[in-house]
Amino acid sequence: MHHLLNIHGVNDVRLDDYQRPEPGPNDVVVRMKACGICGSDLSYIKNGGIPAGNITALGHEGAGELMYVGDSVEGVKVGQPVIVNPMNTPSYIGSGGPEGAFTEELLVRDARLGASLLPIPEGIPYDVAAMCEPLAVAMHGVNRAEAKEGDKVAIFGCGPIGLGMVLWAIDRGCQDVIALDLAEERLERARALGAHSINPAREDVAARIKEIHGTTTVFGREKAQTDAYIDAAGAPSILADVVALAKTHARHVITAAYLKPIELPAGQMLTTEMTITTAVGYPTEFPDVIDAMPRLKDKIAAMISHKLPFASVLDGLKIAATPESAKVMIAFDEAET
Repeated sequence: MHHLLNIHGVNDVRLDDYQRPEPGPNDVVVRMKACGICGSDLSYIKNGGIPAGNITALGHEGAGELMYVGDSVEGVKVGQPVIVNPMNTPSYIGSGGPEGAFTEELLVRDARLGASLLPIPEGIPYDVAAMCEPLAVAMHGVNRAEAKEGDKVAIFGCGPIGLGMVLWAIDRGCQDVIALDLAEERLERARALGAHSINPAREDVAARIKEIHGTTTVFGREKAQTDAYIDAAGAPSILADVVALAKTHARHVITAAYLKPIELPAGQMLTTEMTITTAVGYPTEFPDVIDAMPRLKDKIAAMISHKLPFASVLDGLKIAATPESAKVMIAFDEAET
């Protein structure tokens, strides 16, 4: 008997017995090897499903081996290791559709090579491959910040997405990347990637950012030399802090989910012509992340703080909710991950 992780109600998540549907000629079945727990999984559980009240299958950061390939699916074969791009599946796997990747055998409907299925490069373990989805979210945020070599960047939040942003910003040659978080364990990971760190609970954020990035004067006011800010934390105070710090044409990207409106100090923005924008998902980033995996696999592997077997996925959800954790990875076949 197979199993599937489902939300049944608010804070009610269960590992249910599951009969996988039969695949058709346009479908594939992936024997799951690794699937990461995402912060959005925890949000869906608090919400009681997508939408609330719907039994919702979880898991969207998956990698595994093809065990069935429909006759009409081109370019892939049984036994091939693949990453699943859930946003390119008809049911948005793990985000509201009937399928979720926290299962032993994942049905991918209307499977297409290069869209919903991407080959795993030679020598990349399944747990690193399963990091592709959060790393693509992170890369999209850095892309939306238009962060380029030599830019000074500050990233709020060092959960898995924020850490991924630190990784990509440093990888593309951004200068003096700053990571901010309240958890020392997470800041330690950011420092290991090569970032400066600030703990807002213990340090003066504005003073420290100015100290690291330098200052400039705009209409008589002292501003930080930071080129781009990214909010992967979701604290309501961040926007006002950034507006107060931002120099002329600085960029601010919001990628954290705000459930309530936040105040915009628009008056202060007039003199700097700063930009505020948002980032969600990964419209085009999956292939770029996969291309970088052979080069960065050790750094990516170091972002995984906990590995648990599928039978312990409910424990994994609890660990993922703690600030000490980075990425919590679920393994389906311990011998082969």
